[in-house]
Amino acid sequence: MKASTFVAAFLGGAIVGAGAALLLTPENGEDLRLQIKDLIKKYGICKCTQEEELEEIVDQIAAEIKEN
Repeated sequence: MKASTFVAAFLGGAIVGAGAALLLTPENGEDLRLQIKDLIKKYGICKCTQEEELEEIVDQIAAEIKEN
């Protein structure tokens, strides 16, 4: 294999790998918490009367997700 072919293949693989990593990277914690909160409200899973109660539940769910 020529050196130029090897370098081109290496660079092509690196670009594909970087693109896949960007697409498959998990969301940051704030986005995850927002999605959880929206789903809880949407499906009426918790009829929390105070925002602090909802935040506590969201924090617990987010922690469980991060552990697994």
